[in-house]
Amino acid sequence: MQMPSVTGFYLALLALVYAALALDVARLRRGNRILFGDGDSVRLRSAIRAHANFIEYVPIIALLVAMLEMSGSSATMVHVLMGALLVARLLHPLGMYSKPRTWQFSAGRVGGIVITISVLIAAAVSALLRFGPAIGGH
Repeated sequence: MQMPSVTGFYLALLALVYAALALDVARLRRGNRILFGDGDSVRLRSAIRAHANFIEYVPIIALLVAMLEMSGSSATMVHVLMGALLVARLLHPLGMYSKPRTWQFSAGRVGGIVITISVLIAAAVSALLRFGPAIGGH
């Protein structure tokens, strides 16, 4: 079994994105003097959802990809999956801060989530194909 170094590299970059999202929520809370909830601030609500959406998807995808990498999947496949996840997770918050029905909204929020779900499905199917036969024989 090999260390998931490619996944680890992308996770470090994703952690920085996550930190930036968390700091944005904290900045908006402090600036608006809102300790809990969103205080009916559209900007804060968008920041909270961008932060939450990130943590709803990234861990399961990263875990799947790390398992694939540790089991010997190609570095190219891991780079494609994690690179696409990084792009998606950069796009999504940009869309969250844009007005609905604008190209920024579509490219960011919609594009980001479409790429994220695509990576989730690709990683899950790859894991099923790789690990499914292994459990069938035991």
